[in-house]
Amino acid sequence: MVERTVELQETKEGVLQGPDPRATERQHAKGKLTARERVDLLLDEGSFVEVEGLRRHRATGFGLEDRRPHTDGVVTGWGTVDGRTVFVYAHDFRVFGGALGEAHAAKIHKIMDLAESAGAPLISLNDGAGARIQEGVTALAGYGGIFTRNVRTSGVIPQISVMMGPCAGGAAYSPALTDFVFMVDGTSQMFITGPDVVEAVTGERITQDGLGGARVHSTVSGVAAFSHPDEESCLEDVRYLLSFLPSNNQEEPPREPTGDRADRRTERLLDLVPADPSRPYDMRAVIEEVVDDGEYLEVHAGWAGNLVCALARIDGQVVGLVANQPMVTAGVLDIDASEKGARFVNTCDAFNIPLVTLVDVPGFLPGADQEHNGIIRHGAKLLYAYCSATVPRVQVILRKAYGGAYIVMDSRSIGADLSFAWPSNEIAVMGAEGAANVVFRREIAAAEDPGVRRAELVDEYRQELMHPYYAAERGLVDDVIDPAATRAVLARSLAALRRKQSPAPYRKHGNPPM
Repeated sequence: MVERTVELQETKEGVLQGPDPRATERQHAKGKLTARERVDLLLDEGSFVEVEGLRRHRATGFGLEDRRPHTDGVVTGWGTVDGRTVFVYAHDFRVFGGALGEAHAAKIHKIMDLAESAGAPLISLNDGAGARIQEGVTALAGYGGIFTRNVRTSGVIPQISVMMGPCAGGAAYSPALTDFVFMVDGTSQMFITGPDVVEAVTGERITQDGLGGARVHSTVSGVAAFSHPDEESCLEDVRYLLSFLPSNNQEEPPREPTGDRADRRTERLLDLVPADPSRPYDMRAVIEEVVDDGEYLEVHAGWAGNLVCALARIDGQVVGLVANQPMVTAGVLDIDASEKGARFVNTCDAFNIPLVTLVDVPGFLPGADQEHNGIIRHGAKLLYAYCSATVPRVQVILRKAYGGAYIVMDSRSIGADLSFAWPSNEIAVMGAEGAANVVFRREIAAAEDPGVRRAELVDEYRQELMHPYYAAERGLVDDVIDPAATRAVLARSLAALRRKQSPAPYRKHGNPPM
């Protein structure tokens, strides 16, 4: 037994060391950590428990029978982040380039099943060359098993994908099915067809980064929710994100005590937000004033900047904030903003995170390009997400809220539990100038001085239908509040709604616009 124990220890030491040390050197030379180094950075020190570290493939042909390294190119197991259990798998690029074969896939399937049954988050550290070509269709079937589990546990446990190397072909669909995607600038890429295929088919020459690098997916495509300059900061933010999420959909998000008083007045907002609806300001500064200690985690910060989506805490309770950003295209809703908001609202609703919507929206972005690319369909995604959300929902209208965009931004009419407005609010079908041009078109044209008459009618329309108490008088706003009381009002509202119950009618599932 002593001899066998020594043999076991030597074998396991070899597993931990990995393949040829030169492979580790090559990995480091690319500015990349090894799979185990990444796992150690992600998890609490000494908490990792490996599963199937001795697994080896059983494939033959193309020389595979002579190359049977332990782990088969993926490290799987569980550990803790801030004391909470998480399950993790990490591709080891040093073994078969991290390519997925039958044994590799079986290990991932097992850890995904364990995460589901344990009700704990699943984190994938991706750095692989796709399907293992030598194993043919068996490898492709392995991806099918991963996709099926991604979908089955969607909205059940948080799923986080961290891209730390290449992810090509069908392999890219697993991250796309998860809740959050992180990427590392310069070393991670995602694409369905690589640069060589693109050039062969279209004649276009493009680099891997130009086709599917972190900057592309965090600013253009919207695939990546977060982008980081290096792996260390990336994994640190993964840990930070987990601090806002429950372990599963049957739990509440972690509550943290704070020294920031719930009834703290936010006097700075009086000067921060101009009363003139045409003047821009930074909505992020508003969020900083309202949330605990000014701390929040913005999701998709580089994409669709006209809408801000962020996780934060108010009086220790996790909230999801959706806010128009007047600094970017005046805060209008367009195709990308609608998709971004819909995805975020769905995620918060799935994991019991209350929603706070800060509204300052002039409408949907006009133009043939938006219409032809489906702004109706994409805008409906945000509308559907809000209408189906069952978590506590509180709306605050800071300034303008015009037309269909007002309705879509979680108005009372689509189910917001509470709606508040600042005394600078303007809620209407459209701005006063545009409304006057439509309603009083003939009268303006017939006036001796159309310019003067138009100004008079604009002012009349604003006084009659757009004064700050119009919506409150009709019960569409619960109260008009002092901006300096915004944090206190939100804290009290969220506390009152904490036990909200929203029984839904029986149905197999809805049919949201895609």
